[in-house]
Amino acid sequence: MPSAEAGDAPGTDLPNFTPLGEETVHRGWFIRVQRATFLDPDGVPFERDIVRHPGAVAVVAVTERRTVVLVHQYRPAVDRWLLEIPAGTCDVSGEALEETARRELAEEVGYETDGLDLLTRTAITPGFCDEYTNIYLATGLRSVAVNRQGAEERFMKVVEVPLERFDAMVDDGSIIDASTILGVGLAVRRLAIRG
Repeated sequence: MPSAEAGDAPGTDLPNFTPLGEETVHRGWFIRVQRATFLDPDGVPFERDIVRHPGAVAVVAVTERRTVVLVHQYRPAVDRWLLEIPAGTCDVSGEALEETARRELAEEVGYETDGLDLLTRTAITPGFCDEYTNIYLATGLRSVAVNRQGAEERFMKVVEVPLERFDAMVDDGSIIDASTILGVGLAVRRLAIRG
């Protein structure tokens, strides 16, 4: 069972849900589907299917020209091409989150950075999945060789979008990825604070 998170607000008067156990319904390459049983605050049992995910990282890479580096990548789950910030699953055992972020940044878009600033840790789809994504800001970018993995990454294209155009692309539906929208919004705020 996952541990309690800060958002659980201990000490409040929120009613208590009790996890009773889980069984594996499906085990995939990096996810598991679990059938979990709980007791609601009235003591009534109920079941939920939960996707267990190792977590992910995403990187808002901002160039000196004030462009954000995105990838145009085919996503089979939604059967369409999406514009996204570079991201990847935490699928290397023992690898620190910042190292995973650095690796994904280099593999997908061919950049490295001296420093990553954590923008947020967010629950992506908490209605059915326990995945958390750590989203970082990367500045001071330098070119390195790309090393794309898998069919989708082999065909992805790198796109630089001026930060001042980003909101319009969200508004017109060109950018719909939640981590990208959240990450770039937080990065713009962080960069404004820095001056």
